[in-house]
Amino acid sequence: MRTWKYAERALAKLVGGERVPVSGRVGQPDIRHPWLAIEVKHRKTLPQWILGAVQQAERAAQPSQLPIAILHQHGQRYREALVVLRLKDFEAWFGEVHGAETTAPPA
Repeated sequence: MRTWKYAERALAKLVGGERVPVSGRVGQPDIRHPWLAIEVKHRKTLPQWILGAVQQAERAAQPSQLPIAILHQHGQRYREALVVLRLKDFEAWFGEVHGAETTAPPA
């Protein structure tokens, strides 16, 4: 199996979703989930500047803070910026990402 397919399957299982086969993805994300639209990008290496931004946020975060990196493109509206964080931090803050039995994010 191709590495990216394996990554999609593993992440779908981890978050309680279902991988959508490429042939069935017209207008659908990589992982079918009740309250998340999940697109997976699997790469051999991620850009070091992105990892560095997340690590910098992690080092600076107090125990009561969620470490995130906000990626903003020059000329882009600020509300269109991207928020990047580790899945484990997302789950620690918001609770585990549940699958089919959950229809909304935890309160």
